Amino acid sequence: MLKEERLAYILHQVNLHNKVLSSHLSEQIQVSEDTIRRDLAELAQEGKIIKVHGGALSNSFHQGIASQDVYAVEDKKTIALKAVQLIHDGMFVLTTGGTTIAELARVLPRDLQATFITVSLPAAFEYANHPNIEVIVIGDKLSKGSKITVGGEAISKIKMIKADLCFLGNNAIDAEDGLTDNDWDVVQVKRAMISTAKKVVVLSISEKIDTSEQLKICDAEEIDVLITELPPDSKKLQSYRKKGIQIL
Repeated sequence: MLKEERLAYILHQVNLHNKVLSSHLSEQIQVSEDTIRRDLAELAQEGKIIKVHGGALSNSFHQGIASQDVYAVEDKKTIALKAVQLIHDGMFVLTTGGTTIAELARVLPRDLQATFITVSLPAAFEYANHPNIEVIVIGDKLSKGSKITVGGEAISKIKMIKADLCFLGNNAIDAEDGLTDNDWDVVQVKRAMISTAKKVVVLSISEKIDTSEQLKICDAEEIDVLITELPPDSKKLQSYRKKGIQIL
């Protein structure tokens, strides 16, 4: 792979997954971690990514979910419009953070009366703009990379909630490997949310379908609904339907 191709691949992976690890990129591209670190430094110097210890963050995700540079924003708006159909008055809705969750917050009906519980500060600000929604923010240590609260106290509070719905932003999902991520703290928070919700809904652009990260959140069978921008009968989603997942 030529250097230009390698840099383009790395930039795409950062924008797609919001956060990447140098070690994972090294395995994917089959080059040394020193090479990856130099590539990340070059991309960061050009202002295309934010280099952090062990990897990199997406500019759009880190600078704020209202950024005009959000990756695949039209697909995420499509997903949000599908997801909002699941929400009804009186529900307790638990959400993670991320750009797709932000789009969901923006399309909620103005007359909806529900309670939204989140670990994400950016998502909480979006919900707060809604006139009839009660907002509960789960507090603890703030993960700067994911912009959500993580840690034992956050997990304990999540487990006290019996949510009607849980909306999870997605990093990677595969019918066999299940739901995965590359951030240990985020994984623990998502596991806690899954354990306490009546219905688990994963929001994912199609590019993240059939991909895997290093850390497992749950098996595919633990997901109730998968929402993408694709038509529900898309062949790409067939393996998930076979797992008993409702596709929207």
